[in-house]
Amino acid sequence: MSTGVLIVLAVLLSYLLGALPAGSWMARQRGVDIRTVGSGNTGATNVQRTLGWGPGLIVGLFDVLKGGVAVWVARNLGLGEAVAALCGLCAVLGHNFSAFSGFRGGKGVATSFGVLLLIDPLVGMGIFPVAFATVYLTRYVSAASMVGAACAVMMLLILGRPAWEQGVVLVLAALIVYQHRANIVRLRQGSESRFGQKAAVPPAAGPKVMN
Repeated sequence: MSTGVLIVLAVLLSYLLGALPAGSWMARQRGVDIRTVGSGNTGATNVQRTLGWGPGLIVGLFDVLKGGVAVWVARNLGLGEAVAALCGLCAVLGHNFSAFSGFRGGKGVATSFGVLLLIDPLVGMGIFPVAFATVYLTRYVSAASMVGAACAVMMLLILGRPAWEQGVVLVLAALIVYQHRANIVRLRQGSESRFGQKAAVPPAAGPKVMN
C-alpha cells in the first residue's frame, strides 16, 4: 500500500474514531437524549452536568483517548509527526461534527487535550494548571477551555516549535473558540453556567392513558 493511500485511510479512520459519540451513548443508557439537555453538546461537561461525575469522567477520558489514539496510531504506522498531528486534528473534527450524531457533537476540548499530550507533552501538561486555575478562580469551564487553548498557542510560539505543530494547534485553538461562541455571549451577559451547576433533565414520558 502506498504512503499516500495509507495517509488517506489514517485521516478517515481518525475522523471516524473522533466521531464516536460516547456522551450520547452514555446518556442514552440512562434514558436521556443529551442533545436536548443543557448546552445540547455531547461532550463530557454537559454529560457531567446532566448525569453526574461518574458518567462525566468516563466520557471525558474516552474523549481524551480518541485524540491521543489517533495520533499514536498514525505515528506507529510510520507516517511522521506532522501527519500524526493532522490525524489528531481530524479526530477533533469528528468529535465536533460527528457523522453518527447528525454532524453535531462536543466542543473538542478533551479530544484536543489528548492530541496535544501526544504531539507535545510539555505544552499539554503546561496548560493544565492554567486551565485548572481558571476554573478555580472563575468557576467557568468555558473560560478555562479558551484560556488553555490560547496558552497552548503562546507556549508553542515561545518554545519555537515547528511550523506544522504551530499550525495544527492554532486550528485546534480556533475550533475551541468557535465551538464556544454561544458561551462567549453568555459570559458577556453574565448567564453562563458555572462549574458544578446541574442541567435540568426533562422528565421521562409516562405511559399513555387510553380513553
